[in-house]
Amino acid sequence: MAYVITEPCIGTKDTACADVCPVDCIHPASGEDGHGEATMLYIDPEECIDCDACVEACPVDATMSEDDVPEQWEIFKEINRVYFTDGPAAGEKMVADYLAKKA
Repeated sequence: MAYVITEPCIGTKDTACADVCPVDCIHPASGEDGHGEATMLYIDPEECIDCDACVEACPVDATMSEDDVPEQWEIFKEINRVYFTDGPAAGEKMVADYLAKKA
């Protein structure tokens, strides 16, 4: 089980979660390529060690265990995974598509 960053991070990109992550699995963190352009932050499910540190650090309650993701945000499990497996552009496109459907 990994942790997932969900909708409340969109437009926020607070990097407190990345700052406390012991395995550096949250990207793009402040100062990393793509941080300024990113819509949100993402957790690499392959690197996440399920330590829970990011949950308490998140000021907008966007980070949670994948088992605790509410039904309306289930797509964020896939969005986080795609960001790392298919690349940042693919993850960002999924977020844009999600937002377009909500509009």
